Amino acid sequence: MISFHENIVFLLAKAHQKAQGVLKGHLLDFGLTPMQCLFMESLWEEDGLSVGEIGRRIALDTATLAGVLERLVTAGWVMRETDRDDGRVTRVALTEKARSAIPGLTEIIVKTNSELLSNFPREKKILLKRFLRDMRG
Repeated sequence: MISFHENIVFLLAKAHQKAQGVLKGHLLDFGLTPMQCLFMESLWEEDGLSVGEIGRRIALDTATLAGVLERLVTAGWVMRETDRDDGRVTRVALTEKARSAIPGLTEIIVKTNSELLSNFPREKKILLKRFLRDMRG
């Protein structure tokens, strides 16, 4: 029988908990959760995405996506817009509040990545990212 200390599911879960905890702590001043930050990051790359496209890019199910979107709209980070060409499609755009926060949030993401990977030599950082991407499929 495999020990839970060697179980990949356990190891990934504990690594995820640590990563989320570190990021969550860094985001406190902004009042954002890691998931809300990830949602907004997808819009940094391309503002005005449809809700469905955001879900595909960050691999979130519709129910989770709806809750995250609602909280971001209520807090003034993003706004919803109906697509001009297809009224069934909802697009999401960053507000000025969100655009002005991008440099600070980017700094937090870089700081979090550096903190989490600080004990890894360069080669192991590259391998870890590659393994995680490969596992994701």
